[in-house]
Amino acid sequence: MNAPQAQAAGAEQRLVELGITLPPPPSPFGKYVEAVRIGNMVYFSGMLPAVGHDLPLLGRVGEALTVADGRKAAEMAALSALAAAKAFLGSLDRVTAVAKLGIYIATVGDFREHPAIADGASEMMARVFGDDKLAPRVVLGMASLPLGVPVELEVLLEVAD
Repeated sequence: MNAPQAQAAGAEQRLVELGITLPPPPSPFGKYVEAVRIGNMVYFSGMLPAVGHDLPLLGRVGEALTVADGRKAAEMAALSALAAAKAFLGSLDRVTAVAKLGIYIATVGDFREHPAIADGASEMMARVFGDDKLAPRVVLGMASLPLGVPVELEVLLEVAD
């Protein structure tokens, strides 16, 4: 008789194991909703590196902020996205895939280290959901982003009922 296979930990269990505490779910800075579900896809509004309405990192990478600051902002925005997803879905265990991750970074014109910053968000998603649920991504440099933040994430999740 074979021994039972160990089941992989779900996203909620990974949060506990990693000691990750999600921030409060974000609330809109304007007239929009944080998420909408269409079929088995959940589309999120741009996720900012915010805790509530506090924006601890402001400015452009390569000017006021370093690459390390930008990476931290990307991680914070990913945590905001996870908090929004948990609030919207009730449990992160309902996520079956990260279908798309867009990372928009406010930088100076000749900046070239976008992937190092974007990895902050991608790696957070991989830690929580697992490498098998990691998304394709687009990474873009921008002249500015809303409210002066250095990073904004676009997140699209596939979910199960």
